[in-house]
Amino acid sequence: MDETTQTQAPQDAGTTVYKRVSEIIERIRPAVQDDGGDLELVEVTADGVVRVRLHGACVGCPSSQMTLQLGIERNLKEKVPEVTAVEQVM
Repeated sequence: MDETTQTQAPQDAGTTVYKRVSEIIERIRPAVQDDGGDLELVEVTADGVVRVRLHGACVGCPSSQMTLQLGIERNLKEKVPEVTAVEQVM
């Protein structure tokens, strides 16, 4: 598996990194939605990089980078140790 291009898709319910990340994202989403935005999990790379897409009020919001790093990335790294970073994709 090429670690730079392959993604981890759900294969074994409850055990894959993708599945665990997805569950955490679903817990975070309501807080983001309360502020008029939304969050979409795009992929989790083989080397643990989580790629997300922000929607709604999050797009262009000056606080979105802080939300991404301090809220989303911190939560994911804390609960899913395999996560190495979180990146925003357009």
